[in-house]
Amino acid sequence: MNKAPASVWRNPIHFLAFGLGSGAAPKAPGTVGTLAAVPLWYLMAQTTLPVYLCLTLIAFVIGIWLCGRTSRDLGVHDHGGIVWDEFVGYWITMIAVPVDWVWALLGFALFRLFDIWKPWPIGPVDRRVHGGLGIMLDDVLAGAFAALVLQGLLWWWG
Repeated sequence: MNKAPASVWRNPIHFLAFGLGSGAAPKAPGTVGTLAAVPLWYLMAQTTLPVYLCLTLIAFVIGIWLCGRTSRDLGVHDHGGIVWDEFVGYWITMIAVPVDWVWALLGFALFRLFDIWKPWPIGPVDRRVHGGLGIMLDDVLAGAFAALVLQGLLWWWG
């Protein structure tokens, strides 16, 4: 059971790291956080690809700091409620994907699969890299794996 600290609702850094509060969900905060990333993806997908990529990169860089700071403040490395990394991982998954509910759902499922499964090298990275970068990096890799599969499916059905 996920226990979100009260600071999530008082501290804007914690609020962002907790995915606009979505990470405070008592069960499956990573899944809820990824769901919360979907409407933001929809808005981002209305931009050009270079703008989308820049926004995703900015979210990643800011996320290193947000997640690291929140982790230090809470005294827990990668608290289950820190889901900014899920936002960025999902946005990476959805790079250059058609804006359609089928692709959004498939991207969601693939990202969650790789984020939970953590195949090599995601698992070792998750265990060995610490701080804000460590929190972000395993989800970035899960997003990259999911993006490769999704792009392969797009090419196949192209």
